[in-house]
Amino acid sequence: MSAINRPPIVTILGHVDHGKTTLLDFIRKSSVAAKEHGGITQHIGAYQVEIPKESKSRESEANRGILRLPSVAQDDFTENRKITFIDTPGHAAFEKMRSRGANVADIAILVVAIDDGVMPQTIEAIKHIQGAKVPMIVAVNKIDLPGIDKNISLQKLKKQLSDQNISLEEYGGDVPIVPLSAKTGEGVDKLLEMILLVAEMHEIKGDPSQSPTGVVIESNIDKFKGPIATILIKNGTLKKNDQIMIGGIKGKIRGMFDSSGKSLDAAGPSTPVEVLGLESVPQVGAVLGELAEVKEAEAIQSLVDKLKQGEAKTLKVVIKADKQGSLEAIEQSLGKMNEERKVIDFIYTGTGDIGEENIKLASTVGAIVIGFNVKVASTAQKHADTEHVLIRTYNIIYELLEDVEEVVQTLLEVGQLEEVLGKANIIAEFPHGKNEKIAGCRMIEGIIAKGQKIRIMRDGASIGEVKLKSLKKVKDEVNKVEKGNDCGMLFDPIVDFQIGDVVESFRVI
Repeated sequence: MSAINRPPIVTILGHVDHGKTTLLDFIRKSSVAAKEHGGITQHIGAYQVEIPKESKSRESEANRGILRLPSVAQDDFTENRKITFIDTPGHAAFEKMRSRGANVADIAILVVAIDDGVMPQTIEAIKHIQGAKVPMIVAVNKIDLPGIDKNISLQKLKKQLSDQNISLEEYGGDVPIVPLSAKTGEGVDKLLEMILLVAEMHEIKGDPSQSPTGVVIESNIDKFKGPIATILIKNGTLKKNDQIMIGGIKGKIRGMFDSSGKSLDAAGPSTPVEVLGLESVPQVGAVLGELAEVKEAEAIQSLVDKLKQGEAKTLKVVIKADKQGSLEAIEQSLGKMNEERKVIDFIYTGTGDIGEENIKLASTVGAIVIGFNVKVASTAQKHADTEHVLIRTYNIIYELLEDVEEVVQTLLEVGQLEEVLGKANIIAEFPHGKNEKIAGCRMIEGIIAKGQKIRIMRDGASIGEVKLKSLKKVKDEVNKVEKGNDCGMLFDPIVDFQIGDVVESFRVI
């Protein structure tokens, strides 16, 4: 069986009290999936909702509390369209999974309250989403609040989001924004519609016939059941009685249950299941999968470890200061060290004491934490000790600058790591227009997608970097192609490629 559409996996992030949990609860309680089995009976860290086909009047179904969307392309697995939500709002689980090389989410929802706008945790959530390189949708919550001028507040919020390098659709970017009320449900149907449209655009696929791959999103030990874990299946199918290895822990699946407590014999792509039969409790973020996936996750974790050990060629910093004036002075002074070459990477800067969330962010990206005239919360220090994050605090600016300069001077010549994402052989060429020509390609490795860095290789050397002006499978324009597929590529700028050249997509780390 070839890859087919699978439900998108969605995580929700944002500032505390901006309505993440309320939004998840509203969606869950209004979903068809929750009603089928008499309601949610247990928390396993994720759940699926089903959006039914258009069959009855919206008014009658709205009265019964069922969310309904306009018809779009139907899901290949079922008549009803599905969305999987990770039911752990906040940054913790997201960071744990990312730090172990497991970007489990396909789409991230950034929840921002219309009255508060962008807040410190909003900015941190944005950093995490951008670091994970997953599509973002902004959900503007609390539009039902009395006394709010929605138009003025929205315009102010859009400016704040743009200042955080979020490219909104209405300004020519690719990030949609959806106003809603998680309390009343107004606009929630539009958010679900947007999730399905973004998923369709990004061609989220799965192949149920493959061996199962997935990620642990929750785990614990039960005095009656023993070690249990919630696994979110990314691809393939996990079956009862399967022998598995997850995060170095062996197990045989004795039982599988969905979020309503229903026993399952099999779980396909995008399905969250609680499993029994593990020898011990795996860590959140542990990877279930074929050897290739496990090795890839281990390689990413190794890179994170190297960053933590100072083997990188840039110094990543998280800076907290007592007030904005101090912060600006520190940023300006440290920024001068980047004039000849980038040696300092400002991951996050802000005012206030150093909290646990700052340590978690630093741990994820391999940064050090610098504080000026601020305190370190006890929970933050404890987390830093556990995750081996270096914290340095100062009350004299020149001492801070001297210490950072000393670290920078020990760094070797700035270098970069490249990761090849996909390769294709050019096996044919076809004229196009007056001067252009289309490269007929056969994918031999990984994925090549629009938006990635692309170069043409000949005899092991690059003959030029290009962008994908057009990418087609047969006659259809697509966003990406995978190993084993033939496709046509049109490059910008025009490059004099030859049959036998190799097209590579890559990213710079």
